[in-house]
Amino acid sequence: MTTQALFAPLKVGPYTLSHRVVMAPLTRMRATTPGNVANALNAEYYRQRASEGGLIIAEASQVLASGQGAPATPGIHTAAQVEGWKGVTAAVHSRGGKIFLQLWHVGRISHSSHQPGGALPIAPSAIAANGKAMSASFERVPLETPRALETHEIPGIIEGYAQAARNAMQAGFDGVEIHSANGYLLEQFMQSRSNQRTDAYGGSIENRVRLSLEVTRAVAAVWGPERVGIRLSPYGVANDSGEDDPMPLYSHIIGELDKLGLAYLHLIEPRSSGAGSGEVDHQNVPSACALFRPAWHGVLMTAGNFKADTAAETVARGDADAIAFGRYFISNPDLPERIRQQAAFTPYNRPTFYGGGEQGYTDYAPLGKD
Repeated sequence: MTTQALFAPLKVGPYTLSHRVVMAPLTRMRATTPGNVANALNAEYYRQRASEGGLIIAEASQVLASGQGAPATPGIHTAAQVEGWKGVTAAVHSRGGKIFLQLWHVGRISHSSHQPGGALPIAPSAIAANGKAMSASFERVPLETPRALETHEIPGIIEGYAQAARNAMQAGFDGVEIHSANGYLLEQFMQSRSNQRTDAYGGSIENRVRLSLEVTRAVAAVWGPERVGIRLSPYGVANDSGEDDPMPLYSHIIGELDKLGLAYLHLIEPRSSGAGSGEVDHQNVPSACALFRPAWHGVLMTAGNFKADTAAETVARGDADAIAFGRYFISNPDLPERIRQQAAFTPYNRPTFYGGGEQGYTDYAPLGKD
Protein backbone atom coordinates (compact mmCIF):
# COMPACT_ATOMS: atom_id res chain seq x y z
CA MET A 1 0.00 0.00 0.00
CA THR A 2 1.24 3.47 -0.81
CA THR A 3 -0.23 6.57 0.76
CA GLN A 4 1.80 8.96 -1.38
CA ALA A 5 -1.31 10.57 -2.89
CA LEU A 6 -2.27 11.92 0.54
CA PHE A 7 1.00 13.84 0.91
CA ALA A 8 0.99 15.91 -2.24
CA PRO A 9 0.45 19.62 -1.49
CA LEU A 10 -3.07 20.96 -2.02
CA LYS A 11 -4.17 24.54 -2.50
CA VAL A 12 -7.39 25.30 -0.62
CA GLY A 13 -8.43 28.88 -1.21
CA PRO A 14 -5.41 31.05 -0.35
CA TYR A 15 -3.76 28.27 1.69
CA THR A 16 -1.40 25.54 0.55
CA LEU A 17 -1.80 22.41 2.65
CA SER A 18 1.18 20.09 3.05
CA HIS A 19 -1.05 17.01 3.12
CA ARG A 20 -4.62 15.96 2.43
CA VAL A 21 -5.52 14.31 5.75
CA VAL A 22 -8.10 16.71 7.21
CA MET A 23 -9.58 16.56 10.70
CA ALA A 24 -13.37 16.42 10.31
CA PRO A 25 -15.69 18.47 12.54
CA LEU A 26 -16.58 16.36 15.58
CA THR A 27 -19.10 17.17 18.29
CA ARG A 28 -17.51 16.34 21.68
CA MET A 29 -19.69 18.28 24.19
CA ARG A 30 -16.84 19.62 26.29
CA ALA A 31 -17.41 23.36 26.18
CA THR A 32 -17.64 25.28 29.44
CA THR A 33 -21.21 25.74 30.67
CA PRO A 34 -23.11 27.89 31.22
CA GLY A 35 -22.18 29.92 28.18
CA ASN A 36 -21.02 27.14 25.82
CA VAL A 37 -17.51 28.59 25.68
CA ALA A 38 -14.43 26.85 24.26
CA ASN A 39 -11.83 26.38 26.99
CA ALA A 40 -8.20 25.43 27.69
CA LEU A 41 -8.92 21.69 27.48
CA ASN A 42 -10.44 22.22 24.03
CA ALA A 43 -7.37 24.21 23.01
CA GLU A 44 -5.08 21.34 24.06
CA TYR A 45 -7.21 18.81 22.17
CA TYR A 46 -6.94 20.77 18.94
CA ARG A 47 -3.26 21.62 19.51
CA GLN A 48 -2.47 17.90 19.75
CA ARG A 49 -4.16 17.28 16.40
CA ALA A 50 -2.63 20.21 14.53
CA SER A 51 0.20 19.64 12.08
CA GLU A 52 2.39 21.86 9.94
CA GLY A 53 0.36 22.71 6.86
CA GLY A 54 -2.59 20.55 7.96
CA LEU A 55 -6.25 21.55 8.07
CA ILE A 56 -8.61 21.10 11.02
CA ILE A 57 -12.33 21.78 10.74
CA ALA A 58 -13.39 22.60 14.29
CA GLU A 59 -16.55 21.12 15.72
CA ALA A 60 -19.99 22.37 14.77
CA SER A 61 -20.77 25.56 16.69
CA GLN A 62 -24.20 27.12 16.96
CA VAL A 63 -24.57 30.44 15.18
CA LEU A 64 -27.54 31.51 17.34
CA ALA A 65 -28.81 30.49 20.75
CA SER A 66 -31.74 28.81 18.97
CA GLY A 67 -29.29 26.67 17.01
CA GLN A 68 -28.09 24.57 19.93
CA GLY A 69 -29.02 20.90 19.88
CA ALA A 70 -26.97 19.23 22.60
CA PRO A 71 -25.43 20.20 25.95
CA ALA A 72 -21.95 21.75 26.20
CA THR A 73 -21.59 22.34 22.46
CA PRO A 74 -19.67 25.54 21.74
CA GLY A 75 -21.25 28.58 20.18
CA ILE A 76 -19.95 31.48 18.12
CA HIS A 77 -22.64 34.08 18.86
CA THR A 78 -21.41 35.79 22.06
CA ALA A 79 -18.34 37.81 22.98
CA ALA A 80 -17.32 35.20 25.58
CA GLN A 81 -17.47 32.47 22.93
CA VAL A 82 -15.26 34.50 20.61
CA GLU A 83 -12.71 34.91 23.40
CA GLY A 84 -12.83 31.19 24.18
CA TRP A 85 -12.14 30.22 20.58
CA LYS A 86 -9.11 32.55 20.44
CA GLY A 87 -7.24 30.10 22.68
CA VAL A 88 -8.04 27.24 20.28
CA THR A 89 -6.98 29.04 17.12
CA ALA A 90 -3.75 30.25 18.74
CA ALA A 91 -2.94 26.67 19.81
CA VAL A 92 -3.44 25.31 16.30
CA HIS A 93 -1.46 28.14 14.72
CA SER A 94 1.40 27.53 17.16
CA ARG A 95 1.95 24.20 15.41
CA GLY A 96 1.66 25.61 11.89
CA GLY A 97 -1.85 24.33 11.27
CA LYS A 98 -4.92 25.91 9.70
CA ILE A 99 -8.35 25.77 11.31
CA PHE A 100 -11.83 26.48 9.93
CA LEU A 101 -14.95 26.67 12.12
CA GLN A 102 -18.11 24.79 11.19
CA LEU A 103 -21.21 27.01 11.42
CA TRP A 104 -24.26 25.14 12.73
CA HIS A 105 -27.94 25.47 13.41
CA VAL A 106 -29.71 22.22 14.30
CA GLY A 107 -33.27 23.44 13.65
CA ARG A 108 -35.76 20.79 14.74
CA ILE A 109 -33.03 18.48 16.10
CA SER A 110 -33.06 20.42 19.34
CA HIS A 111 -35.06 20.39 22.54
CA SER A 112 -36.88 23.12 24.42
CA SER A 113 -34.39 22.75 27.30
CA HIS A 114 -31.76 24.33 25.03
CA GLN A 115 -33.98 27.09 23.68
CA PRO A 116 -34.16 30.63 25.02
CA GLY A 117 -37.13 30.81 27.37
CA GLY A 118 -37.85 27.10 26.90
CA ALA A 119 -39.45 27.75 23.52
CA LEU A 120 -39.99 25.06 20.91
CA PRO A 121 -37.17 24.47 18.41
CA ILE A 122 -37.58 26.12 15.00
CA ALA A 123 -37.76 24.44 11.61
CA PRO A 124 -39.01 25.01 8.06
CA SER A 125 -42.29 23.23 8.92
CA ALA A 126 -43.99 21.99 12.08
CA ILE A 127 -42.98 18.38 11.46
CA ALA A 128 -41.32 16.43 14.24
CA ALA A 129 -38.28 14.31 13.40
CA ASN A 130 -38.32 10.70 14.53
CA GLY A 131 -35.74 9.97 17.19
CA LYS A 132 -34.35 11.34 20.41
CA ALA A 133 -32.79 14.62 21.42
CA MET A 134 -30.22 15.12 24.15
CA SER A 135 -31.60 17.53 26.72
CA ALA A 136 -29.63 20.14 28.62
CA SER A 137 -29.21 17.58 31.41
CA PHE A 138 -27.70 14.96 29.05
CA GLU A 139 -30.91 12.89 29.01
CA ARG A 140 -32.29 11.22 25.90
CA VAL A 141 -35.77 12.65 25.29
CA PRO A 142 -38.21 12.47 22.34
CA LEU A 143 -37.80 15.14 19.69
CA GLU A 144 -40.56 17.72 19.89
CA THR A 145 -42.77 19.12 17.15
CA PRO A 146 -40.97 22.32 16.14
CA ARG A 147 -42.38 25.73 15.35
CA ALA A 148 -42.35 26.64 11.68
CA LEU A 149 -40.34 29.77 10.92
CA GLU A 150 -42.33 32.70 9.58
CA THR A 151 -41.08 34.05 6.27
CA HIS A 152 -40.17 37.38 7.88
CA GLU A 153 -37.90 35.58 10.37
CA ILE A 154 -35.66 34.02 7.73
CA PRO A 155 -33.49 37.12 7.11
CA GLY A 156 -32.64 36.98 10.82
CA ILE A 157 -31.39 33.41 10.43
CA ILE A 158 -29.23 34.45 7.48
CA GLU A 159 -27.84 37.38 9.45
CA GLY A 160 -27.13 34.97 12.32
CA TYR A 161 -24.82 33.01 10.04
CA ALA A 162 -23.20 36.19 8.73
CA GLN A 163 -22.56 37.51 12.24
CA ALA A 164 -21.19 34.12 13.28
CA ALA A 165 -18.82 34.34 10.31
CA ARG A 166 -17.64 37.76 11.50
CA ASN A 167 -17.19 36.38 14.99
CA ALA A 168 -15.15 33.45 13.67
CA MET A 169 -12.87 35.90 11.91
CA GLN A 170 -12.44 37.87 15.14
CA ALA A 171 -11.65 34.61 16.96
CA GLY A 172 -8.71 33.93 14.66
CA PHE A 173 -10.03 31.18 12.41
CA ASP A 174 -8.65 30.79 8.90
CA GLY A 175 -12.06 30.22 7.35
CA VAL A 176 -15.47 28.68 7.98
CA GLU A 177 -17.50 25.69 6.84
CA ILE A 178 -21.29 25.89 6.54
CA HIS A 179 -23.04 22.80 7.88
CA SER A 180 -25.80 22.03 5.37
CA ALA A 181 -25.93 18.28 6.06
CA ASN A 182 -27.00 15.57 8.52
CA GLY A 183 -30.61 16.62 8.92
CA TYR A 184 -29.89 20.01 10.51
CA LEU A 185 -31.66 23.28 9.71
CA LEU A 186 -30.29 24.03 6.24
CA GLU A 187 -30.82 20.45 5.07
CA GLN A 188 -34.27 20.48 6.65
CA PHE A 189 -35.12 23.31 4.27
CA MET A 190 -33.57 21.42 1.35
CA GLN A 191 -35.47 18.15 1.75
CA SER A 192 -39.13 17.66 0.94
CA ARG A 193 -39.82 15.37 3.92
CA SER A 194 -39.06 18.18 6.37
CA ASN A 195 -40.09 21.18 4.26
CA GLN A 196 -43.75 21.60 3.34
CA ARG A 197 -43.69 25.37 3.04
CA THR A 198 -45.68 27.24 0.42
CA ASP A 199 -43.62 30.45 0.37
CA ALA A 200 -40.41 31.21 -1.54
CA TYR A 201 -38.52 28.71 0.65
CA GLY A 202 -40.69 25.66 -0.09
CA GLY A 203 -42.06 23.58 -2.92
CA SER A 204 -39.65 23.42 -5.84
CA ILE A 205 -36.01 22.37 -5.51
CA GLU A 206 -35.01 25.93 -6.39
CA ASN A 207 -37.05 27.22 -3.46
CA ARG A 208 -35.91 24.56 -0.99
CA VAL A 209 -32.21 25.22 -1.60
CA ARG A 210 -32.72 28.99 -1.44
CA LEU A 211 -31.80 29.31 2.25
CA SER A 212 -28.56 27.31 1.94
CA LEU A 213 -27.50 29.43 -1.02
CA GLU A 214 -28.46 32.72 0.66
CA VAL A 215 -26.54 31.72 3.79
CA THR A 216 -23.52 30.74 1.71
CA ARG A 217 -23.53 34.04 -0.16
CA ALA A 218 -23.90 35.99 3.10
CA VAL A 219 -20.99 34.14 4.71
CA ALA A 220 -18.89 34.49 1.56
CA ALA A 221 -19.53 38.24 1.65
CA VAL A 222 -17.84 38.29 5.07
CA TRP A 223 -14.86 36.02 4.37
CA GLY A 224 -14.53 35.98 0.62
CA PRO A 225 -15.72 32.75 -1.01
CA GLU A 226 -12.18 31.35 -1.11
CA ARG A 227 -12.22 30.97 2.69
CA VAL A 228 -15.66 29.33 2.88
CA GLY A 229 -16.47 25.63 2.57
CA ILE A 230 -19.82 23.85 2.75
CA ARG A 231 -20.76 20.36 3.91
CA LEU A 232 -23.51 18.28 2.27
CA SER A 233 -24.70 14.71 2.84
CA PRO A 234 -26.31 13.43 -0.37
CA TYR A 235 -27.73 9.92 0.12
CA GLY A 236 -26.89 10.21 3.81
CA VAL A 237 -29.48 9.54 6.48
CA ALA A 238 -29.09 11.30 9.82
CA ASN A 239 -31.57 12.84 12.24
CA ASP A 240 -34.51 11.57 10.19
CA SER A 241 -33.21 13.13 6.99
CA GLY A 242 -33.28 11.70 3.49
CA GLU A 243 -34.67 12.52 0.07
CA ASP A 244 -36.48 9.81 -1.94
CA ASP A 245 -34.43 10.69 -5.03
CA PRO A 246 -31.42 12.76 -3.97
CA MET A 247 -29.87 13.29 -7.41
CA PRO A 248 -32.06 16.17 -8.67
CA LEU A 249 -31.79 18.06 -5.38
CA TYR A 250 -28.06 17.65 -4.83
CA SER A 251 -27.14 18.04 -8.49
CA HIS A 252 -28.93 21.37 -8.47
CA ILE A 253 -27.42 22.78 -5.29
CA ILE A 254 -23.90 21.58 -6.13
CA GLY A 255 -24.25 23.17 -9.58
CA GLU A 256 -25.26 26.47 -7.98
CA LEU A 257 -22.54 26.30 -5.33
CA ASP A 258 -19.97 25.53 -8.03
CA LYS A 259 -20.51 29.03 -9.43
CA LEU A 260 -19.48 30.74 -6.18
CA GLY A 261 -15.76 29.94 -6.09
CA LEU A 262 -15.78 28.39 -2.62
CA ALA A 263 -12.72 26.98 -0.85
CA TYR A 264 -14.12 23.46 -1.02
CA LEU A 265 -17.14 21.20 -1.07
CA HIS A 266 -17.19 18.65 1.78
CA LEU A 267 -19.33 15.55 1.24
CA ILE A 268 -20.33 12.88 3.76
CA GLU A 269 -20.31 9.39 2.31
CA PRO A 270 -23.61 7.51 2.80
CA ARG A 271 -21.80 4.42 4.08
CA SER A 272 -21.11 6.35 7.30
CA SER A 273 -24.74 7.30 8.04
CA GLY A 274 -25.25 7.05 11.81
CA ALA A 275 -21.55 6.73 12.64
CA GLY A 276 -21.87 9.13 15.56
CA SER A 277 -24.00 6.69 17.55
CA GLY A 278 -22.73 3.25 16.51
CA GLU A 279 -20.41 1.28 14.29
CA VAL A 280 -21.68 1.39 10.70
CA ASP A 281 -20.41 0.50 7.25
CA HIS A 282 -23.43 0.48 4.96
CA GLN A 283 -22.88 -1.59 1.83
CA ASN A 284 -24.32 -1.19 -1.68
CA VAL A 285 -24.64 2.57 -1.30
CA PRO A 286 -23.39 5.20 -3.78
CA SER A 287 -20.03 6.92 -3.55
CA ALA A 288 -20.93 10.57 -3.03
CA CYS A 289 -17.56 11.90 -4.18
CA ALA A 290 -17.51 9.77 -7.34
CA LEU A 291 -21.09 10.77 -8.19
CA PHE A 292 -20.62 14.51 -7.79
CA ARG A 293 -16.98 14.97 -8.77
CA PRO A 294 -17.96 15.79 -12.40
CA ALA A 295 -20.28 18.57 -11.20
CA TRP A 296 -17.74 20.25 -8.92
CA HIS A 297 -14.76 22.14 -10.33
CA GLY A 298 -13.10 23.17 -7.08
CA VAL A 299 -11.50 21.29 -4.21
CA LEU A 300 -13.60 18.28 -3.19
CA MET A 301 -13.27 16.78 0.28
CA THR A 302 -15.06 13.66 1.45
CA ALA A 303 -15.54 11.88 4.77
CA GLY A 304 -16.91 8.58 5.97
CA ASN A 305 -15.29 5.34 7.18
CA PHE A 306 -12.00 5.86 5.39
CA LYS A 307 -8.83 3.98 6.29
CA ALA A 308 -5.35 4.94 5.12
CA ASP A 309 -5.49 2.72 2.02
CA THR A 310 -9.00 3.64 0.89
CA ALA A 311 -8.29 7.33 1.47
CA ALA A 312 -5.14 7.20 -0.67
CA GLU A 313 -6.93 5.23 -3.39
CA THR A 314 -9.79 7.75 -3.50
CA VAL A 315 -7.41 10.68 -3.94
CA ALA A 316 -5.25 8.80 -6.44
CA ARG A 317 -8.34 8.05 -8.55
CA GLY A 318 -9.25 11.73 -8.55
CA ASP A 319 -12.64 11.16 -6.89
CA ALA A 320 -11.65 13.58 -4.11
CA ASP A 321 -8.80 15.98 -3.35
CA ALA A 322 -8.73 15.52 0.42
CA ILE A 323 -10.10 13.04 2.96
CA ALA A 324 -11.60 14.13 6.28
CA PHE A 325 -11.14 11.67 9.14
CA GLY A 326 -13.34 11.76 12.23
CA ARG A 327 -13.26 8.93 14.75
CA TYR A 328 -9.65 7.95 14.04
CA PHE A 329 -8.53 11.55 14.55
CA ILE A 330 -10.06 11.31 18.03
CA SER A 331 -7.81 8.40 19.05
CA ASN A 332 -4.79 9.28 16.91
CA PRO A 333 -3.77 12.90 17.51
CA ASP A 334 -0.89 12.45 15.05
CA LEU A 335 -3.00 10.70 12.42
CA PRO A 336 -1.25 12.21 9.35
CA GLU A 337 2.13 10.99 10.61
CA ARG A 338 0.76 7.54 11.36
CA ILE A 339 -0.56 7.33 7.81
CA ARG A 340 2.75 8.57 6.43
CA GLN A 341 4.61 5.88 8.38
CA GLN A 342 1.94 3.24 7.69
CA ALA A 343 1.63 2.72 11.43
CA ALA A 344 -1.34 1.07 13.12
CA PHE A 345 -4.21 3.26 14.31
CA THR A 346 -5.04 3.39 18.02
CA PRO A 347 -8.65 2.22 18.57
CA TYR A 348 -11.12 4.82 19.80
CA ASN A 349 -13.21 4.55 22.95
CA ARG A 350 -16.78 5.28 21.88
CA PRO A 351 -18.28 5.80 25.40
CA THR A 352 -16.00 8.86 25.81
CA PHE A 353 -17.08 10.58 22.57
CA TYR A 354 -19.63 12.94 24.14
CA GLY A 355 -19.15 14.88 27.35
CA GLY A 356 -16.62 14.34 30.11
CA GLY A 357 -13.08 15.58 30.55
CA GLU A 358 -9.59 14.46 29.54
CA GLN A 359 -10.39 10.74 29.26
CA GLY A 360 -10.90 9.83 25.63
CA TYR A 361 -10.16 13.42 24.67
CA THR A 362 -6.60 14.56 25.37
CA ASP A 363 -5.14 11.34 26.83
CA TYR A 364 -4.51 9.46 23.56
CA ALA A 365 -0.75 9.05 23.09
CA PRO A 366 1.14 9.99 19.94
CA LEU A 367 3.14 7.53 17.85
CA GLY A 368 5.99 5.91 19.81
CA LYS A 369 4.38 6.64 23.18
CA ASP A 370 1.21 4.58 22.82
